[in-house]
Amino acid sequence: MMCWILAPALVVTFTALGLALHGSTGQGAATFQRGDSFAMIGLGVLGAAIVLLFTRVRVEADANGVRVRNVLGSYNLPWEVVRAVRFDRGSPWASLELHDDELIPMIAVQAVDKDSAVVGVRALRALHQSAQPVPAAS
Repeated sequence: MMCWILAPALVVTFTALGLALHGSTGQGAATFQRGDSFAMIGLGVLGAAIVLLFTRVRVEADANGVRVRNVLGSYNLPWEVVRAVRFDRGSPWASLELHDDELIPMIAVQAVDKDSAVVGVRALRALHQSAQPVPAAS
């Protein structure tokens, strides 16, 4: 939700700055031109686009596997390649530990979300556990 508030605020702020730029830059001979105003507005739009990238993060899981979409990049992993669902103390977000010792961050499950993050990690762990093969009885 913060991203949806911050993105328009960036555009409005940089647009106001861009429109306020005119005249001399100070003691020098340089002056602000119309292109400088457009550049400031463009920087606001670019900043908003970067902030909105954080709205694409997702974690979806079912009995077959887990799909993780982070700011840049996404993963579609079957449960067989996942060793553990980790949410270490002091870690900003949960992660998937794979059998090849690779860690896949799950930015959508963040520590700042407190109880909902814990509930999400427990649900992922339950799905992971239920997907594990049952050892054969001797």
